[in-house]
Formats: sequence, structure tokens, C-alpha cells
Amino acid sequence: MAGVHGQPVNRARESVEAVWRRESARIVGALARYTNDFALAEDLAQEALAEALVTWSREGVPHNPTGWLLTVGRRRAIDAFRRRSALDERYAALARDLGEGGAVAGGPGGSAHDDVLWDPDRIDDDVLALVFVSCHPVLSREARVALTLRVVSGLSSDQIARAFLLPTATVQARITRAKKALTAAGVPFEVPSRPEQRERLGSVLSVVYLVFTEGSSASSGSEWIRTDLAHEATRLARVLVRLMPDASEVHGLLALLELTAARFPARTGPDGEPVLLEDQDRRRWDQAAIRRGRAALATAQRVGNGLGAYGLQAAIAECHAIAPSVDQTDWPRVVRLYDALSDLAPSPVVTLNRAVAVSMAYGPEKGLAEVDTVADDPLLRASHLLPTVRGELLTRLGRSDEARAELKIALERCTNEPTRDVLAAKIAALS
Repeated sequence: MAGVHGQPVNRARESVEAVWRRESARIVGALARYTNDFALAEDLAQEALAEALVTWSREGVPHNPTGWLLTVGRRRAIDAFRRRSALDERYAALARDLGEGGAVAGGPGGSAHDDVLWDPDRIDDDVLALVFVSCHPVLSREARVALTLRVVSGLSSDQIARAFLLPTATVQARITRAKKALTAAGVPFEVPSRPEQRERLGSVLSVVYLVFTEGSSASSGSEWIRTDLAHEATRLARVLVRLMPDASEVHGLLALLELTAARFPARTGPDGEPVLLEDQDRRRWDQAAIRRGRAALATAQRVGNGLGAYGLQAAIAECHAIAPSVDQTDWPRVVRLYDALSDLAPSPVVTLNRAVAVSMAYGPEKGLAEVDTVADDPLLRASHLLPTVRGELLTRLGRSDEARAELKIALERCTNEPTRDVLAAKIAALS
């Protein structure tokens, strides 16, 4: 099947998907500003996409597809207000701005209405407001992640479900509940004040970091790394840097993601098998990503009063990125950076990572003593991380039976298949 102008339906679908992937945040953000209704804006955007699939396959892709989608979405908003009999100031203002007499742009030549909603001076504010609303503290962490990936990143419910190994219905339910929660709480669609931005920025950054962490070290499933998810988080961090160039910790997060992702090419072998840090060919590390990460870290140091938690983690990642090998890494500096991180954002995982650095700098016995300080921490009780680290250190100390027992516990707790393969190989080597 082809449209009137000979354009196949599948090309129209590809165009719609490409525009949505690139401009979803701007489209939803602009519609939310015009309607002052976040949930309605997302629904209107989806309706505009559905109309584009039909119209673009028949009449061709307009010169300004984003403006076309915004115009259609705004018209649908007017229809929605009409259905509610809401002929009030909002409807009157929308109708005046749009000029109801015009036709909706659809043909390849476009129309004067293609640009009616395109206000470049407001775009950044719209996207920034969208980010803060999607990550509002009134929502659960899971809901923030789902909503951010849906409306800011433009991922479909199916894509989010595949990324986190969840049923699509579960993701859709989270998104629906999130919208209702925002409405019930009366959360306005606006960029928070400067003090509120500082208070809520942590929520925004934690969502991006969580998405990246799941991509760089998949918690379950058959993949060792989910690069698409990690790259999406990095893209979100770049958006935040453009929107908030004076926020040191935003640059720190971007630096951390870039420097960590730089190792991705060397983290898997020819058959996709995991390759641990000490065995990686550092010539395969992405040097461009390392340069970007170090530049972002330098910016974080320049615009802030000392590095925050993400900046400190980025500084640790930089130590690895510039070292010729594991043995030549500046481990004492890594320990000092973990000391600063422990003071700023203490957690059992930070203590565990610091113990590894201590073992590399001062020997496995001292590292094991550090690990044992969090051995009974409830947050690590169900994780494979603690017995994995203990098993490694016990192996280095020559205590093979104890090491094997710890690694077996780690194997039982681990739900990621490639990681299980690595643990099983370590157990076999000890046997």
C-alpha cells in the first residue's frame, strides 16, 4: 500500500517513529504548557501520532513534522475542552491562537500552521518542566523511571517492558498510576523555582543513574550489558546538561556515565561472554567517550563548590580510564575518593567498593576486614555482591574452601545469567 504521493505506509511509520524519538519531550512539554494538564498532554501527543500514521502515508511527510504534530495535538485539546463543555478562557485563548478556520497541515508542502506551536524560546523550559514533573517526589521510584522513559525519552511501553524484563501491562499500569498521582497531587506543569530545583534535582539524577546502572550491569536476564538502556540514560544526562549548565552534579553524572560507558566495547568477548576489568583490552576502550567524560568532570569541578556524589564516582572512573592496567591504577587515590564519597553519601555498596580498592592498594587482608564491617547489613543480605567480593578476596588469600563457599552463595543469589557463568567459572577454577 502506498499513499497518494507514492510514499509507502512503512516509510510514514518510520518518519513518525523518528520524529517521536527525537522530539517527544518537546511535543509533550509544549502541549502540557498549553493545556496545563500533564496527563492530557501525553494522551494528546499519542493521538497526534496515530493521526500522523494515517495522514503522512496518504499525503506525505510535512516539511515541519514536529509543528504538524503539535498543531494536531492542540486541535485535539480544543476538542477535549469542547467535550467537557469547558468554553472558558482556556478554550477561547487556544482557539484565538490557533485560528480555527485553517486546515491541518498534512501534505509534503506543509502549511502556514506547521509552525504555529513552534516557540524555540520556550522549548528548553518545556523540556525541563517535563523532566521535573516526570521525576516528582510524589511518585515511586519505579513510576518515575517508567514515566521518564515514556514521555522524556519517547520509549513505548513495550520497549520499557523489554528493557526491565517486565510485562507490558505492568509498565502501562505504572504510567497510568503515575499520571493519576500527579493529577491528584495537583502538581503544576512548570519549571520549579531555583530552590525547588535544587531540592528535586536529586530525584531527577537518581532516575537517570538508575536507568544507566540497569543498562551497564543488568540485574537479571540473559544480557551482561544493555547498551540501549545505558545509552538512553547518557542521552538524558546530555539533555540535562544543556538545560542546567550551571548545575555541577549534572555534569558530574554525565562524566560518570561517559567514563563508565567507555569500557563497554571491551566488556564482552567475541561470543558476547563477559570480560572482567583485569582481562579487558584497554585499547578497545572508547577514547572519545573518555575525553567527553573527563571534560564533563572538569566542568563539574569548575562550576561547583567541590564534587558531589556523582562527581566523586566520576573521578574514580577517571582513575580507571587513564590507568594503563589494573596494577598501575592509582589505588590509594581511589581509596581517598571513596572516603570522600562515604562522608557525602554513605551506603553499604560504597563501603563494599571501597573495600575492593583497599585490597588493591594495601592487600586483600585489609580489604576483607573492610568487607566484614557490612557483612550483616540488611541491604546486602539478598545481593550477590557481598559474597562475590568476599570470595574474590578469600581466593587471593589462598583460602580456597572458604572462597568456594562464598562464591556458591553468590551464585545462588545472582539472577543475571552471564554473571552466573562468571561465578560458576570461578568456582570451577577453585575446584
